[in-house]
Amino acid sequence: MVKVLKKRKSYCPNKCRKHTLHKVSQYKKGAEKTTRLGRRRYDMKQKGYGGQTKPILRRKVKTTKKIILKLECTVCKGKWFHNLKRAKTIELIEENQRKKGGKKTKVVG
Repeated sequence: MVKVLKKRKSYCPNKCRKHTLHKVSQYKKGAEKTTRLGRRRYDMKQKGYGGQTKPILRRKVKTTKKIILKLECTVCKGKWFHNLKRAKTIELIEENQRKKGGKKTKVVG
């Protein structure tokens, strides 16, 4: 489990171009749009007779996902992503919940 602080000081590459305070949240994939070329191509291929045309992945190989943090600058409201290593779970904590000297859980930020 990885514990991440909800607010952290980080470099803002947008307008600020200096280290400012950022709000941290976990990246979530957005809803799939039906107008994208890949989706339209797949739907056209699926049309009509012939059954399933492309393979459906049945077994899940990876047991973890890479953690992607979404950082938002509190000054200029610029947003960007920061990748972390693989982990099963992520927990966003406040500064006062942080324990000093704990070896079992890793605090990022």
